Amino acid sequence: MAAPTDANPSSSSSIFSLKNSRPPDDTVFYSIFPDSSLTASAAAPEELQSLHLQILNHLTPYTAPYIWQHQPFTLSPSFNPVPHLSGHLRFGDNLEDEWFVVFLLFEISRSFPNLSIRVWDSDGEFLLIECAFHLPKWMNPDTSPNRVFIRRGLLHILSLSHFPTTPDLLDSLKFLISDDHHTQAPETIQSHLSKKIGEYPERAYRNMHRARVIVPVSVAWTLKHEPSFVSLAVEGFYDRDVDSMKDAARMERFLSKGKEEEMVEVVVSMSRAMYAQLVQQKFQAPRVYPMPASRSDVGQYMKAELGMKIACGFEMMYQSRKRNGEEGKGSTWEAFRESLERSGYFQGMLPGSKEYRRLMEKAEEYYRNSSLQSRASEMLSSPVRRIDEILALPHLADDFKVQELPPSDDDSWLYGGEDELNAALQERQKEMELYDLKNKKKQKSKEQQDGDPASTKDLEEYDLGDIAKSMQAFVKKVSSYKGAEVPENRNMKDVNFDVDQFVKDMESVMRQRGSGDTDSDPDLEEEPLSDMDFDESDDESVISEDNEDTGDTFMQSYSDALNEELKATTLKKTFVRANEQSVQKKDEGTSNAMEEMTEFTPVDVDINLVQNLLDSFSTQQGLPGPASNLLGLMGLKLPDDSGQGK
Repeated sequence: MAAPTDANPSSSSSIFSLKNSRPPDDTVFYSIFPDSSLTASAAAPEELQSLHLQILNHLTPYTAPYIWQHQPFTLSPSFNPVPHLSGHLRFGDNLEDEWFVVFLLFEISRSFPNLSIRVWDSDGEFLLIECAFHLPKWMNPDTSPNRVFIRRGLLHILSLSHFPTTPDLLDSLKFLISDDHHTQAPETIQSHLSKKIGEYPERAYRNMHRARVIVPVSVAWTLKHEPSFVSLAVEGFYDRDVDSMKDAARMERFLSKGKEEEMVEVVVSMSRAMYAQLVQQKFQAPRVYPMPASRSDVGQYMKAELGMKIACGFEMMYQSRKRNGEEGKGSTWEAFRESLERSGYFQGMLPGSKEYRRLMEKAEEYYRNSSLQSRASEMLSSPVRRIDEILALPHLADDFKVQELPPSDDDSWLYGGEDELNAALQERQKEMELYDLKNKKKQKSKEQQDGDPASTKDLEEYDLGDIAKSMQAFVKKVSSYKGAEVPENRNMKDVNFDVDQFVKDMESVMRQRGSGDTDSDPDLEEEPLSDMDFDESDDESVISEDNEDTGDTFMQSYSDALNEELKATTLKKTFVRANEQSVQKKDEGTSNAMEEMTEFTPVDVDINLVQNLLDSFSTQQGLPGPASNLLGLMGLKLPDDSGQGK
């Protein structure tokens, strides 16, 4: 179930180096810090080992009946930055594994009160994500590092009043030890987490699925000795590639007799995620595999097909690990001793010294005592060697034919998960609605405290002319190829840009390209369009004048046609024109004259600008939007639209 240490140096001592790199997406990390490790007389290595064994013995009743997706819950002693226990667990597609780990950590903190525990994954402090609607406003991924701990069965958060800036891990642990009453998270957070974790371990056990399968006797014999190996078989089947498919086509290890291999029916326990990974994938049985000749008995055929996938998964996993040299060292004594040396267990003592021998004796005793708990981890890290040991034992198909098998579990959950998903979504929706309602009540209370007369006064005293002036100033600010640049101080000087000269230069170039105007810049010489030079004649100026007259005539005709087309629309009525108020007061009998007058009345650009901005701001209903963002960039903030609908 757990290893005394991990042969891989990156699993424990280097966990803290992961803060500058993103952890794997499907792995949860955890660290357990004893209070004694931060005192003046730090905990001796044997004290940490003793604590390790106590924790493993306490968790065994919870973990023994559980099948993990990829690897079991493990703890390893580490001595950097302080003596502590740490571990990580890859949960893959089975999120239940991650939350089962959280339950185990809370259970450890309740049974061992003098411990501070951290847990995180690639999303960071995922416990806070679960309680997102109940967090204080200052909590975010940037402010949360080294502030969130599990202690005495509760979640603790070190607030800004405790540490205004991001604290150091050791400082956080020391403060937590000295005052763990004032660091407890609010009751809303505690109750939400308690509701989630309170479903375990029962929910973890409900996540297990038992299924009857028909497999070769070699596979049945392996699973009888190591039931947890089913996770390796499912992983090998689910992550198969071209090379492993070739291994499955031969089935040299688990189907050595080919179609003459004896087949037996057994019950296999696995997680629901594993069962789904097997059932939902179509896979053609290898030619050497003995499948039922007829599909008339659907139940028997499904048992054989599921067993075939497990057997092929075993073959692919076995051959791949053997070929690629992925066989781990497990928890052999040599690997364990090397890991102790890397972690600083011997504290720089010289080999052969009295203190070194004393520490070595303690380590040997600890290794023997923890070998039982570490067995599952050792087997999963060295499956090839263990499978060879199991299959070397005598085994017969008759050993499985005399036993009575329980029926397969109902797998309707695999096809009826929509109801469960909708229930979860509705619960989240309800939680979000309560959060919004709470915020609205706070906002309404704040507005009542501010007083309605003051708000009305602010609205009346607000000069809407400032919007038009600010917009004009904004347009005149610097712009680049990235767009308008709005300085933070909102006081940038106007651009030193000669518009008239720029227009003249552009006209000069365009006239040279189109009409050969004599007023163009003499420094810009027109290039011939071919290798042949054009003859200059007196007719050139005449042609140029004709082109200009033609262009002016075309533009006038185009403008008239466009205006005539727009008359049939209501577009012109959407603009507010200058002196429109006075025009509306004239006698209704002169409507035709008013229409003619309106056509010659210029559009009031400022009034249209302000009106459209206010309309856009009003439709935002107090939420962020383009109008408020643009006005904010210009240094303006409109009062709340308290009069909407009045």
